Amino acid sequence: MASGQVIPFIKPSGTGGWLGFIAITSGMCIALFLAIFLSGNPPQSNAAINIDPYQAHFGLGSGSNRRNCIVDGDTFWFAGRKIRIADINTPEISSPGCASEERLGQQSKIRLHSLLNNGRFTLKRIDRDQDKYGRDLRIITRDGKSIGDILVHEGFAARWQGFRRNWYSR
Repeated sequence: MASGQVIPFIKPSGTGGWLGFIAITSGMCIALFLAIFLSGNPPQSNAAINIDPYQAHFGLGSGSNRRNCIVDGDTFWFAGRKIRIADINTPEISSPGCASEERLGQQSKIRLHSLLNNGRFTLKRIDRDQDKYGRDLRIITRDGKSIGDILVHEGFAARWQGFRRNWYSR
């Protein structure tokens, strides 16, 4: 090229030229930013969106079925593990103090059966994993609400206070 010659500016093809290209690129960047900003963050855990992971069909059996069955109003077998509901105490069935305790214990067992078979649930650990009998200690919840609280509210259980309650006077 000889000195003094001017190099012609080549206009990009398309309808908007450079300004159109810049406008479209800027618009896409803004749209992407807004999409990310407005979508929020994903939940950090299942608890944040309240998903209950477990479900089973429980029997009322006694005997050799130790997979998924109700033992009494505060104890059940789930997936081969014996679970003691940690936040309640219910009347005894295996060694009741009187006929009314056994009757209330049977009613508690039937109500727990109904509650556990009514949908998904969560097993929440407490400060210790097992009791002195080797049962897993768990609080059972559905939709964030304690199954034990339901049994207490309905009169089938008492809040656990660290010892077995006397049910004879009921």
